[in-house]
Amino acid sequence: MSQTPASASPLAPVKRPLNLRETVLEQLRTAIITGELAEGELVSAPTLGQALGVSATPVREAMMDLVREGLVETVKNKGFRITAMSEKDLDDLAQIRMLLEPPAIRMVAQHIPDEAFSELTKLADACLRAAEREDLGEYLRDDREFHALLLAYTGNPQLVDLATSLRRRTRLYGIAALARDGRLAASAHEHHELLRLLRAGEGEAAESLMCTHIGHARTLWATGADDAGTDDATANGNTAHATPEEGAPGGA
Repeated sequence: MSQTPASASPLAPVKRPLNLRETVLEQLRTAIITGELAEGELVSAPTLGQALGVSATPVREAMMDLVREGLVETVKNKGFRITAMSEKDLDDLAQIRMLLEPPAIRMVAQHIPDEAFSELTKLADACLRAAEREDLGEYLRDDREFHALLLAYTGNPQLVDLATSLRRRTRLYGIAALARDGRLAASAHEHHELLRLLRAGEGEAAESLMCTHIGHARTLWATGADDAGTDDATANGNTAHATPEEGAPGGA
């Protein structure tokens, strides 16, 4: 009896579940990115472990990963401190992403095989579902995976690693409020529009949309303020950076 080729199978690859350490890492990373764990806050592995319902060991391992990502720093004999990000830091991250990602998206417009759009669409759908149910951890993870997969078609793994690292280091203090009022789901639809443009080979339009998408991370998602309301401030170099106390509680 002949076998169905793997490429023709209707089955999708199984998405590997996160292990305990990865689950803890994702929850802590999300808490920092969204501002639930505030800048400058001093935390300990036992205290965080108690809050998460796990032992201190996976928390300590996860925190060391976050140290390497630049999200926290170690404090001798005390634990870990959430790294502060200045306005300049966040502007610099956004600027680097603008220099890297939109041109890369334009480049891959002619290099994504038709069969790859199925997996990309599944990730875009997953982002939208996570946004609709206000699951910020899942949203940020699927968003990173979606953009990393797109950038992988540049054939440049160092670019993928750098862009993913920059995405992890940003702060999105307005994203929880946007999820609550449905605006995060509206932004998530940009993933589907980006795929439409890439499938059509419209590289310039895809590059322009990617600029808009990254812009959300420094304006709308960062503070919860409408993009239109931040245009003047951005032009004057005064982009708002709300703290969890000043703005919404805690990517692109």
